[in-house]
Amino acid sequence: MRSEEGEWAVRGARATLESYLAERVRADDLPAVSEQPLTPLFDEPRGVFVTLKHHPSGELRGCIGFPEPDLPLRVALPRATLAAATADPRFPPVEVAELPHLTVEVSVLTPPQRIDAEPRAEMPRRVVVGRDGLIVDGRGTSGILLPQVAAELGWSAEEFLAQTCRKAGLPTRAWRDPDIEVRAFRAEIFQERIPRGSVFAESPTSSSGE
Repeated sequence: MRSEEGEWAVRGARATLESYLAERVRADDLPAVSEQPLTPLFDEPRGVFVTLKHHPSGELRGCIGFPEPDLPLRVALPRATLAAATADPRFPPVEVAELPHLTVEVSVLTPPQRIDAEPRAEMPRRVVVGRDGLIVDGRGTSGILLPQVAAELGWSAEEFLAQTCRKAGLPTRAWRDPDIEVRAFRAEIFQERIPRGSVFAESPTSSSGE
């Protein structure tokens, strides 16, 4: 993903958020979804997460997205933005007055790939902290953590697996069970330095989205 594409993604997410909160425009009617002259990347089905953080503390304000590449990026991005702002169950909906104090971060994901390990105890060797994000599926539930979470919190690969299981509401050792599917993905991450400021590509170790 080129730097200008990452910058457009963040700018598009910001525009979506501000347009929605100011005018209550539906996600599908926002400029970010219209037929703009974007690069072909934005017409590809891609998973994407949007993270909102308080500035300058970096405290999480909302993070939601789509791990599966089911929608074109130009469609998934505004939907993830509005979900992060209004549907994260951990927080109340974002208010207009907060916008000058929030930064926007966009994580564009690669398609998740199943991690095969036999015996299952070898699975941590297949996980690279700081590079991989994880999805755990099974027993009617699912959990996901972005790559930057494990890197920032200093988790080992085994702790990362355990915490992803916990996010899914499963026992922390559930990843060892054959009926649990574990998948890995990577993310390209772009973030505002300050609210409405310049956009940079960040390393996984510098973020707190989840």
